Amino acid sequence: MGDLRDAGGVSTETHTSAAELRAFLHGLPGVDRVGAAERADRLAGRSVKAAAKAEAIDLAISMVDLTTLEGADTAGKVRALCAKAARPDPSDASVPRVAAVCVYPDLAGVAVRALAGTGVAVASVATAFPSGRAPLEARLADTRAAVAAGATEIDMVIDRGAFLAGDYLKVFEDIAAVRDACGPAHLKVILETGELATLDNVRRASWLAMRAGADFIKTSTGKIPVAATLPVTLVMLEAVRDYRAATGRQVGVKPAGGIKTTKDAIRYLVLVNETAGPDWLSPARFRLGASSVLNDLLMQRRKLTTGVYSGPDYFTVD
Repeated sequence: MGDLRDAGGVSTETHTSAAELRAFLHGLPGVDRVGAAERADRLAGRSVKAAAKAEAIDLAISMVDLTTLEGADTAGKVRALCAKAARPDPSDASVPRVAAVCVYPDLAGVAVRALAGTGVAVASVATAFPSGRAPLEARLADTRAAVAAGATEIDMVIDRGAFLAGDYLKVFEDIAAVRDACGPAHLKVILETGELATLDNVRRASWLAMRAGADFIKTSTGKIPVAATLPVTLVMLEAVRDYRAATGRQVGVKPAGGIKTTKDAIRYLVLVNETAGPDWLSPARFRLGASSVLNDLLMQRRKLTTGVYSGPDYFTVD
């Protein structure tokens, strides 16, 4: 398979065939499920000292994608979320802003206007989120509409049915087409790992998405019971590490769903550092799709800085 780079450094495959793609993906090393779980548990058990914990909390806050993806979303709700994204704790200007606010495409313009000048990115789910089940032209139109409204990040979801049926070329071509429709916007490809059944499939889907042009690979939509897990994220981090070693291009990772506490967030940061390395410890390369964790991070931060623990009612509810 040819591996070319466009002007933005995005790797795009050419002259690929279904047989070549299948041979490559099934030629990847298998994942030791037990070994991955044990390594993830071992890293999750590491203790973090107080000074390092304070730095980790601020880093985790800066990596949060604050998200609202409900059918009842309103412009007012989005504006309130944007205010929290830019100033997570109104009483403390030293708290870092979050990385991005993620909304549906029809509300992307509202978020863009609310976040102007803040440095917080606007992300938008597209491609018939969360199912991915719509004609390609409809998914591309969804993507173009979000970008036209000012979104600088697009979160797309892969066709899991096609992937699980072994139609890797269809998934590849879908991602490549959305990547083209994104223009200058970054593309996060959601694998919905809870539906992929095995860690071998997680590894294959990760490589497939990266070869098709993903800027980030993301675990989950947050719309099914099984979301991000440490072993799944470990496999994805190994994939981006190995992909950079093979191609020179660095792809980000975003676990999403199920990350609820500061302890959870710090476990993921340890996993990133020990698996992919410190080059991924920035919002440009690692995100937390976990809106509910932000308040706990803020409460723990206040406890460290003031010695006083503020209850959850002190902060706005997302």
